[in-house]
Amino acid sequence: MSTFMLKNLNLNFTPISNVFIEKYMPYARGEFVKVYLLMLKHTIYGEPGISSPILASSLNLLESDIMNALNYWSDLGVIKLSSIDSMNNFSVEFLDLNEDNYVNNNKDVNLLDALENKGINDMLKDIEKILGRTLSTKEMEMYLGWQKEFSFPSELILLLVEYCASKGKSDYRYIEKVALTWHDMNIKTMSQAQNYIKQTEDKWVKIRKILSYLGIKNTDLMKPQEEMLNKWIITYNFGLEMIQKACDICANRLNRADFKYIDGILTNWFNNNIKTLEDVALKDKQFKVNNNYKKNNYNKNNSSNGFNNFEARSYDYEALERKLLGWDNDD
Repeated sequence: MSTFMLKNLNLNFTPISNVFIEKYMPYARGEFVKVYLLMLKHTIYGEPGISSPILASSLNLLESDIMNALNYWSDLGVIKLSSIDSMNNFSVEFLDLNEDNYVNNNKDVNLLDALENKGINDMLKDIEKILGRTLSTKEMEMYLGWQKEFSFPSELILLLVEYCASKGKSDYRYIEKVALTWHDMNIKTMSQAQNYIKQTEDKWVKIRKILSYLGIKNTDLMKPQEEMLNKWIITYNFGLEMIQKACDICANRLNRADFKYIDGILTNWFNNNIKTLEDVALKDKQFKVNNNYKKNNYNKNNSSNGFNNFEARSYDYEALERKLLGWDNDD
């Protein structure tokens, strides 16, 4: 977690520079603009600081998105971001913006000159064929800007557009979001992009099968659930049979599908290096043996003592054992 110390401007409203609106905002990612505006508001209202979790929660972003946004604006000279200790805490100062210090990372994209280049002209025509519509001037400048800013070759841009179109997404905002994701992941070559597409498609095939197994529609999937599914498939690297086994256990115990409960089971297995159905069966067998031994040992000790004039308590040793082992902490 990071805390950002703000240098206050002590105003009772939130002024936004026209230079920011006209020069910087059109080329920035939407989440970067959101971070800038919210932090500017907190600065204006005289708040001494704000933590990254609060910012992320307020904007429905990740904490890493907050840091990426601040680094972006700092690199452009819009803010001054300074580390103040070794605990990832920073001082943030909003700088005065004017035409003289404006840095345009997207300038020098001369559309008329670019269209005289046969390779670029062919790329834009191919994009129009893929999307089934004519590109706007803004879209053409966007694609050309990727070549300069992201170092995307023409064939990579075409693959990106084809990938989006195959998902039924032809809106330039969605395509731009995918391009930014690829840039953040340092995807620069065709082989890197193809590997990413394959991994993504394989993941969603598994996700759809898991949701179908649980009787849940794709459209009903919420972000926290998607994050848990990603964890099971990618971080834990569990196969479908293990995830479905956890789903079965959840259904038997709760008589319903509960993502948090299933996540607890899989996390327990992951932490205990239980990777296969055979490992699960062995764990259950060992648990039953230990449980029977404790029951028999208790009954033996209880019958051998002379204090049998009272009714002994009846314990659910299986439940107690599960609590001790953390198996009932799955929810």
